[in-house]
Amino acid sequence: MEKTRREIMDRVYLTYLPAKKFKTSCLSAQFIAPLRRETASYGALLPLVLQRGTMTCPDIEQLSAAMDRLYGAQINPTIRKRAECQCIGFVASVMDDSFAPQGEKLLEPTAALLGELLLDPVTRNGRYLAEYVDSERANLLDSIRSIRNDKRDWADLRLLQEMCRYEPYGVSRLGDEAAAAAINNQKLHAYSQQMMAASRLELFYCGSAPISRVEDALLEAFAALPRGAGQDPEPPRAVAAPVEPRIIHEAMDVTQGKLSMGFRCATDDVPAMILANLLFGGTSNSKLFMNVREKLSLCYYASSTYVRSKGILTVSSGIETADYQRALDEILHQLQEIRDGHWEPWELEGARSTMRSALISLSDSQGALENYCLGQAATGQSEDPETMQRLLDQVMPERIRAAAQSVTLDTVYFLHGKEEA
Repeated sequence: MEKTRREIMDRVYLTYLPAKKFKTSCLSAQFIAPLRRETASYGALLPLVLQRGTMTCPDIEQLSAAMDRLYGAQINPTIRKRAECQCIGFVASVMDDSFAPQGEKLLEPTAALLGELLLDPVTRNGRYLAEYVDSERANLLDSIRSIRNDKRDWADLRLLQEMCRYEPYGVSRLGDEAAAAAINNQKLHAYSQQMMAASRLELFYCGSAPISRVEDALLEAFAALPRGAGQDPEPPRAVAAPVEPRIIHEAMDVTQGKLSMGFRCATDDVPAMILANLLFGGTSNSKLFMNVREKLSLCYYASSTYVRSKGILTVSSGIETADYQRALDEILHQLQEIRDGHWEPWELEGARSTMRSALISLSDSQGALENYCLGQAATGQSEDPETMQRLLDQVMPERIRAAAQSVTLDTVYFLHGKEEA
């Protein structure tokens, strides 16, 4: 993957990926802000309000007309969580100039519109329009509340809230209901001015235009970006697991129990830990899927996820309440199997093949490339997919065992029906 990343303004970075095989260009602007309980809802609400209009296109209809003139360009708000950062901004997709009729240039007007959305939104008396803020705040509150309706997502969120209760990582990317309900247009405008002046801005482009032209277009589009004292998020800090795991049981109106488990990984060997997780529960050939779900039928679903930037491994499973202890014991037993090196050669090759396919497929999607590069920029990583694949291919079984032996249970969260309380 050919990639260039350079600083084009004070704390403004451009990641450039030349690509001629796509019929569209992807242009992204993301502010990297610290993830905090008191401001997470502000960060989640801001792009929803900004998408409502600019000073030159002050409503949805005029904004849509402007994008129609760019041959149906799309500019969508994004709120993402990467490690202990909240990534706030927009991603634009527009016809690549190489496919535009009569050689029309679409990069510059798309960059300009992206800059307007962030830096010149529609305001009244120096504040965002109250009706826009009130409407989008209601939508944000609906999104926050809807997480409770998907009990799998709710259990996984509650696990991280309990496991990382004193860490930014325990905060939802959308913030919380109480904080969101208290936001008004004056508070949101004040937050946006402070956040944009203090935060690093990551710009991403994937398309056929030369880097010099992309840089010029973005420098003009973001010339009015306020710059103040920097407030880059601190690197995620490693936290040790408690001596005894925390056990939390909660009751809701559910018919299927949700068992979520959180582990701390005390290894710096990221490639080995990636493979350990894939062997444990990261694929359909993993220990959790093949044994806990298929062979023993203890779970409706069971999978694991490794978050390298935080050194955390989580397990998500759906079980019958009566099977709680058996499922818990069997999940821990399958982890011990990885620690002891009890897997077949085909299992390890399957894990490598899964990662190989995932890394290769990145180049087939501009959205996947943007998401990958954003994650790297937000968390301070630098290896490209080809480098990561070489690192994975070099991992020997003893390194996987060592990585798995560093994994310690931190928190168990079990959501069950009220009749079991």
